Parts: sequence; C-alpha cells; structure tokens
Amino acid sequence: MKHFLLSLFLLLSLQSFSQIYDPVDWSASVEKVAGTKNDYSFVFSAKIEEGWHLYAQDVPEGGPIATTFSFKENPAYEVIGETEEEEGKTIEDPVFEMRIKFFEDQATFRQRIKLLKESAVVEASVEFMVCDDERCLPPSVEEFNFSIPERAGIAASADPNVFNSAPAGNENTDTTTISEEKKIPNQVETGIIADNEGEKGLWGIFIVAFLSGFAALLTPCVFPMIPMTVSYFTKQSKNRAKGIRNAIIYGISIVVIYVLLGSAVTAIFGADSLNALATNVWFNLAFFIILVVFAISFFGAFDIMLPNSWANKVDSQADRGGIIGIFFMALALAIVSFSCTGPIVGTLLVQAASTGGLAPIIGMLGFSLAIALPFALFAAFPGWLNSLPRSGGWLNTVKVFLGFLELALAFKFLSQADLVLQLHLLEREIFIAIWIAIFGALAFYLFGKIRLPHDSPLEHISVGRMLMGLLVLTFTIYLIPGLWGAPLNLISAFPPPMEYSESPYGVGNSRNSVAANPGANTEIPEGAHLLPPHDIMAFNDYEKGMAYAKKVHKPVMLDFTGWACVNCRKMEQNVWPKPQILSKLKNEVVLISLYVDDKRDLPEEEAYTSEVTGNKVNTVGKKWSELQIKEYGANAQPFYVLLNHEGEKLNEPAAYTPDVEEYNQWLQEGIAVFED
Repeated sequence: MKHFLLSLFLLLSLQSFSQIYDPVDWSASVEKVAGTKNDYSFVFSAKIEEGWHLYAQDVPEGGPIATTFSFKENPAYEVIGETEEEEGKTIEDPVFEMRIKFFEDQATFRQRIKLLKESAVVEASVEFMVCDDERCLPPSVEEFNFSIPERAGIAASADPNVFNSAPAGNENTDTTTISEEKKIPNQVETGIIADNEGEKGLWGIFIVAFLSGFAALLTPCVFPMIPMTVSYFTKQSKNRAKGIRNAIIYGISIVVIYVLLGSAVTAIFGADSLNALATNVWFNLAFFIILVVFAISFFGAFDIMLPNSWANKVDSQADRGGIIGIFFMALALAIVSFSCTGPIVGTLLVQAASTGGLAPIIGMLGFSLAIALPFALFAAFPGWLNSLPRSGGWLNTVKVFLGFLELALAFKFLSQADLVLQLHLLEREIFIAIWIAIFGALAFYLFGKIRLPHDSPLEHISVGRMLMGLLVLTFTIYLIPGLWGAPLNLISAFPPPMEYSESPYGVGNSRNSVAANPGANTEIPEGAHLLPPHDIMAFNDYEKGMAYAKKVHKPVMLDFTGWACVNCRKMEQNVWPKPQILSKLKNEVVLISLYVDDKRDLPEEEAYTSEVTGNKVNTVGKKWSELQIKEYGANAQPFYVLLNHEGEKLNEPAAYTPDVEEYNQWLQEGIAVFED
C-alpha cells in the first residue's frame, strides 16, 4: 500500500510538473459607433485565470513584453488613434526596478476603425505575455479576422467592461457586435506583485509615516508644545476626566487635519494620476528639487513658513471653546510647526505619489497618529511629563539629521529620471559615491566635526549621539565596496541596477576574460559567451552547444529562459552564484540558454507552423518555445533540463528552485547519471 501511494504521488507530481499552461481566453467583437456613418470599434476582451497577469501596452524599456495590437494595412479601412485600454493595476516591480502596469481577471482593449469602402476584411493580431508569481509564459500571438459591415447573426455585446462609444441610454445608439471567440495557449514567468503586495506597500508607507511622525515630534517646533498643551488641558478642565477627553479630541483633530490633507492630494491629482506622476521624468526632477529645498531648510539656511495671517486667524478661532475650539487649536499647531513638519510631510507625500492610490491618505494617517498619541497619553498620565528630556540644542540636531536623510532620498528621484531618459549621467557608481559623501558628512556632523547655523556650542557629545554616529559611519563604510561591484542588498531598492554602471564588474575592474578558476575553460569556443559577473560560459544555440558538449565530454544543461523572465534572473542572481552551484555550471556541465522571447526572425526556409499550437514559428524565441513544449510538455520559465549527448534526459527537469541545496542535489543527480 505504501509503495502504491508513493507511485501515485510521483505520477501526479510528474503530470503536474509537465503541465502546459493556458491561462487566457481572448474574445473579439465589432461595434458600430453611434452617430457615425462608417466608424466601428474593435473590442478585444481577455479573460485571465486567477493568479495570472497580462501586461499593459506601455511597458518601460528593459521590462517584460507588452501587449501589442497590430492591424494589417488595407486601403478599405483606416485605423484611428491608439488602442485604448482599461485602468489596470500599476506596481513597483522589485526585480525590474520599474513601475509596471498589468491586468488580472479580465482586460478589455478598444480600437477605432473608419471604413473607407463599402466593406472590408480587417486582419488584426495581438502579441501578449502572461505571468504569475512563479513563472511566465513566452510571448504568444493570436490573430483575428473581421468582415465589416456584418449583419448576419449579430448580437449586442453584454460585456459591461467594454468602453461605450455612445452615451449610456442613448436611444439612437446603433451598437452591433461581431464576435469571435478564441482559446489562447499563453506562455513565460515574472515576479509580479499580487494584491497582497499592494497591501504590503500601503503598510510600509504607514509604518514609515508613523516613524516620521515620531521624528517630527523631536523637532524644535513640536516637542516644546507637548508639555505646554497637555498642561493647558489638565489645568483648564474642571476635572481630570474632562482634561483627558479634551486631549483625546485634540489628538483626533490632528489626525483629521492631516488625513484631510492626504485626501486633498489624492482628490486633486487622482489616485491613478499619482501613479503616472511617479514614472514621469519631469515630476521626478521636481521631486528631486523639492526634497533638496527641504533638506537645505532643515540645515538652517532658511525656514519654510506659512503666512502669519493664517496662524492669527486660526488662533482667534481657538478661543471659541468646545470641540470646535479644540479643533482650531490643533490646526494652529499644524500651521505654527510647519517649518519643521512641512518638509517631512512633503517628503511623505512625494513618496506616496510614487505608490499612488490611497497612499497619501494612509501616509498622513500614520504621520498624524504618531503626532497625536503623545498628547493623549501624557494627558492621561501627566506624571510622565517629568520623564521628558528638556528642550535644547539636541532638537536642532534631529532637524539636521532629517535634512541629510531627505538629501539622500532626493537623489533616488533624480536617478529615476536619469534611468527613464537613459542619459547615464547618474550611473550606479556615481549614485553610491554621492550617498557615501552624504552619510560620511552626517557621521562627521554627529561626531561634532561639522557645525551648522543653528547648532548650539558643543563641548561634548552624548552617548546616544556617539552611538548614532558609529551606526551612520558603519553604514557609510558598508557602501564603499559598492563602487567595486558589491550588490549592497540593504539598499537594493535605491541605487540604479548593476547593469546601469560604468563597468559591470565595478570601478577599477577591467576583467573581460574567464575568472581564475582551476579547471575552468579558459578559451571561449565559437557560439559561446560569458555571463557576467561570474563568467559562466553559455551557448544560445542548441546545435552548437550540443556539439561542444560532445567535444569536451560533458552533460548539457538546457536553460529555457527569457529576457523578461524575473524568476530566471532570481535564479541567476541568488542561486547560481553559490559556490557549490557555480563550480558545477563552470566546470561540470555545458550551459545552453534558450530565450523563448528572442524576437530575431528565423531564416525564411526555417520558419514553419507549430504542430502544437498551429501558430507560425518564425522567430528564434518561438523556435525554442516550441522545442520546450514538444519535447518536455512544459511552457513556463525558468525550466532546466539535464541531457546526455543523444538528447536524452538524465533526470526529471527542474523549474524555479530558490532552495540552493535542492537545486544542487538536482544537478548532482543528473551529473552522476551521465558519469555512470
């Protein structure tokens, strides 16, 4: 019985492993545009299986494959404008380090066509790519043919997601639909962030904002207000309970004021527009300038103040008493303390704009809660006031410290603008050098070696300040190896990616040959190349790689991969560099990497029609995708196969395997079979 269950488990595992993924159903229809004589709207609808994602039409350079619609030129009709798409979802992809828009569950696209003759046959196609959290499927193409006008068998579209050309409820609307249903085999892998990732992003913003609120408490504009305000409530109230109640109302008022500010930002710009701002070059440059100005203000060059008339008008309303009076007291605090809190709030809103959606509201909620809590807590426990440190020069030190942080953050936005424009003015080495200079100066400031305009004379530094200085100095030293190619995982989200640098191997390293490694091949055969930064020799052609493997008497590792395959990059960056893996890849196997999204055209005589999908195989990528599907019954990447010289599998293929020991064991098993 035990052996039967084991055999059944292995059988089910094998069937699941070799699955051909087919997560998208496409349907297409034609609608007559109301109020026009010859205009039609072509509507393409994609139903996407749960957990999978279809990319938008506009994807930044270096990202995954975008959804692309093409219409064959024909004198009988004219394509009007660009293909429209739905709102979708935009996220910050941590692997591509860019904002990427995608669709889940379903997506609808619309293209307007003007008929120039009495009738026409419209030939259209869509190239697309879908991924889930572990794999992507290679780019796939689906073709459509429409005859317009078409009257036979016409039915009105029932899809509520279709963009309506005519106003809803228009009695003169002549909406006709010609539908064509197609089932699409789709194919490849990327590190898409699902809904829970968006929730994590909002939680991250809340936590950062909450901590920023506590930092704002420790500034000269806010900290002295805590004992003054709490004493006012406790002394002016008839009893302690009422004093606590008034202090709580005061704290709630602070929360309401800042949340209203976040809501106003979202309402003015729109939740979706904030996403667009984050990827816009000019707004990134504007954010850079704003944060630099905030930093200089915190350094003491000038104060950012709201008009005094605002404070006077609000302060006069605070005398009204009751809940309204308490609310205006809180508003007066926000205005009076703006010179200290303004740059922090501005920085939070800039960061929130990079996330979009409800992020500005969530950010202001976290910030205001941190500001409001002390007033309520100290009102409830007034004895705690005696434990507060006295105001002094240390409050200005906090401001300056925040100024250095804002200055460092500013260069993140300048870097994003440079990446989008591909100007290579702020490459990785320069960015890291700037951060080394900023945090090095901060360390010197904390040690008392640098004094700024509003600093008090410093005879000695406190133990806390010394420890913070040591922490900043340690971080500065940690950054230095980044100039020579160190990955700097602690700040991986901030500097430009490794490939966006003066040298892929780091400053001062001109290495361009196989790294020293006893037993490694020191000559690069025809058709092979080295993969930086570890100099793994790889072929991109199956026949050439197999021929070389026979020559050197080594097994072959087929690596079905893709340029836009996120988990492929994760394997290459996190698993392959491990010593036990790297040694095998460089010395014990011949690596053949086959890119299923390689768009180079095949020679005309090599193009053919797929036996599996019925589609045309006319590019290098489609050739390798067809090989993977036909020979191994799989179409997701990464996908690894160990072969002997006859093309026979040495063991069962492997997919995305982030566990180093598991991947190493898989390699060892296949190599051992080959050697036997």
